[in-house]
Amino acid sequence: MVERKVFYDSVVPIPVESGPAPHGLLVCTVGPEHRRERMSLHFSLALPSELAAELEAKVAKGETVPPAELRRYGAAKADADALVKWLKDNGFEVETVSSDNTSVYASASVEQIERSLDVRMVRVNLGGFTYTAARNAPSLPLSVGAAVDAIGGLQPFLQAHKGTKRRPPRDGNRNGLGTYLCAGPSPNIANCPPYLPSEIRKVYNADSADLDGAGQTIAIVIDTFPIDTDMEAFWKQSDLSTTLSQLKKVNVKGGQLPSPEGEETLDAQWTSAIAPAAKIRIYATGSLAFTAIDRALDMIIDDLPNHPEMRQLSMSLGLGELFLKGPGGEVATEHQKFLKLAAAGVNVFASSGDGGSNPDQTGHSATGPAQVEYEASDPYVVGVGGTSLRLASDGTVASETGWPSSGGGKSVYFPRPDWQTGPGTGGSSRLVPDVSAAADPDEGGFGILYGQVQQFGGTSWSAPMWAGFCALINSARIKAGKSALPFLNPLIYPLASTCFRDIVEGNNGLYDAAVGYDLVTGLGVPNVAALLAALP
Repeated sequence: MVERKVFYDSVVPIPVESGPAPHGLLVCTVGPEHRRERMSLHFSLALPSELAAELEAKVAKGETVPPAELRRYGAAKADADALVKWLKDNGFEVETVSSDNTSVYASASVEQIERSLDVRMVRVNLGGFTYTAARNAPSLPLSVGAAVDAIGGLQPFLQAHKGTKRRPPRDGNRNGLGTYLCAGPSPNIANCPPYLPSEIRKVYNADSADLDGAGQTIAIVIDTFPIDTDMEAFWKQSDLSTTLSQLKKVNVKGGQLPSPEGEETLDAQWTSAIAPAAKIRIYATGSLAFTAIDRALDMIIDDLPNHPEMRQLSMSLGLGELFLKGPGGEVATEHQKFLKLAAAGVNVFASSGDGGSNPDQTGHSATGPAQVEYEASDPYVVGVGGTSLRLASDGTVASETGWPSSGGGKSVYFPRPDWQTGPGTGGSSRLVPDVSAAADPDEGGFGILYGQVQQFGGTSWSAPMWAGFCALINSARIKAGKSALPFLNPLIYPLASTCFRDIVEGNNGLYDAAVGYDLVTGLGVPNVAALLAALP
């Protein structure tokens, strides 16, 4: 009998019996028609331990790897080739292999996957949508599986969720300054929600004329593209000179994309608003399945040699750690990619989520166990939480408190990194978030979706803001003859008292904002000009 390697961390448990299951799942049987469906899977090969350790050491020292050298930090080509041959011999269509040989994407019928990977499929309903999914852990012959770390895509109901919150701009405002409800693009009441980019840039001391993001590129990972006319109307209304020529749309898999829902619009509008001279590359995944996100991250890594100025990435996506099987499986797969991005000097800004300290599987607040969301919990990611910001009539801060829905807490998968130090950072776990910015949709940001004025919020607003701030800083550093930033987190924790405004009020359920670091707003909100001056 052929010895096989079983990938226990590649699936979460699904009960044998049909019927209701934990986390809101409903399990059903698979019919013959479902076995004819095709599924795309991701076979993740592990980065050799000595290469991973080399990258980790470089990141810890604040060093970066030139993009052209990244490919050297990959899996053995012979291992990837052997896996590709086996997959083809077993009826799979190999779709793509990453340039570093750590990812092989392949598709096959459900029936073929059952036979080849020794899995049993069921139908799983979650939130009204039904998926074909593996009930048990997959396996591969040891001869080709030894180098494989995880097999993704077998449970497509496990998807990241977006963090966008949206509400119509209200008639009137708490300052009694009149109406700002608009049927379309029109002037806004100064310093009242929905806040304009110029007002937010001023609040966080990022409004200097020479801070524009020129020469930088911001990457965005999301499922689809914004509408061009919405982008142009937003820029015009925000008095920005940004144009569509600065926006590059990358369809990661090349298939049909879903219609815009708001997240893609918020991400693109506010990254470009904070850094109006930067270029934006939107990597549209087509879905929020983790295999689709993995494919986008691989494409970004592969694109870096041709786009070395792409030094910041916004990801307003996540899923509670307890809904993923870790620290192996998908968590290990993406962790490896985030390590490579950090080593290349690409700072990833991920929203901490909008479910407070106890997010459910949809990202909403729940009464279940406390948890943080992945990807914000990864030690090579900058986790971005949220605040409730209220401006005075002159544009200064009237108050800024922790937003009750700001995701935050302690990771169950990652230990506390050496760089996570300072008042409030005790314990042995990775703490989330690292930083924060405005997120409360009741005090939200201006946007345009399908030609209509919107009031956006959520940590999906604060994360792209931070990607924009990073582009401003990198642009100014390059103009001054300095190098672009390495991984940001080790650099900013020592600057907590000088470059951040501490948020000391508010809570997100279990945790309170407090003096120093806290599990609602992290280090607090930035003083961008001070960061630019203080970062080495």
